[in-house]
Amino acid sequence: MTDSSILLERSGGIRRLTLNRPDKLNSFTRAMLSEIGEALTDIAGDDEARALVITGAGRAFCAGQDLREAEAIEDGDAVRAVIERHYNPVIRLLRGLQIPVLAAVNGIAAGAGAGFAIACDLVIATQSASFVQAFARIGLVPDAGSSYFVPRLVGQARALGLAMLAEPIDAATAAQWGLIWKAVPDADFAATVAETGDRLAALPTKAIALMKQALNASGHQSLEQQLALEAGLQAQAAETEDFREGVRAFLEKRTPTFNGR
Repeated sequence: MTDSSILLERSGGIRRLTLNRPDKLNSFTRAMLSEIGEALTDIAGDDEARALVITGAGRAFCAGQDLREAEAIEDGDAVRAVIERHYNPVIRLLRGLQIPVLAAVNGIAAGAGAGFAIACDLVIATQSASFVQAFARIGLVPDAGSSYFVPRLVGQARALGLAMLAEPIDAATAAQWGLIWKAVPDADFAATVAETGDRLAALPTKAIALMKQALNASGHQSLEQQLALEAGLQAQAAETEDFREGVRAFLEKRTPTFNGR
């Protein structure tokens, strides 16, 4: 659909979701968030999907909430409703996907746009990209999961500095701090994203889903709880076709061919 605020493409096992409001730096509206939620729900139910790549059209990844729409939100109750009905469901859907998710950050990721990016499993950014927790500039607090993910990724001191001062950091700094996976030269970005998407789609998908479950739980559990979780998840992974293929390939000294089952 030409008037859609997102684009969803399929290529083999890879799904590519492009935020498609380039003239507005791909800033979020409620309609756009609803479209993203529908797309993520469709992907979650797609047995052929092996990896998801999310990027932005034009020169930005996502500039956060479209403040032209926010201007019509009258009070705190209305703000809460927008977050609970539109933002939070998208973040939950994104985190709940049973396939690897790569954010390909091609430009600025600001406010909720930064939160949306770092909620993905991996983030690759162009060296010219930047990240900014812009909420303090308009008298708000971090949302879209930012207050959860940022301190876990970069530590409390840096998280407070990013939130309070609302200063942008470049992609190289974001990678150095651990906010993202890597920054790559702009000229290499498209090829790196394509190669990484292909690699993710070729992984043992069920094992990756279980791996995500283990790592997401690790920040909230004791060692004993995590050890028990690992044992249970490993038992599930050992029941998959991909595990059997991995063992065969190792013994036969060849590269495994995983089918995601």
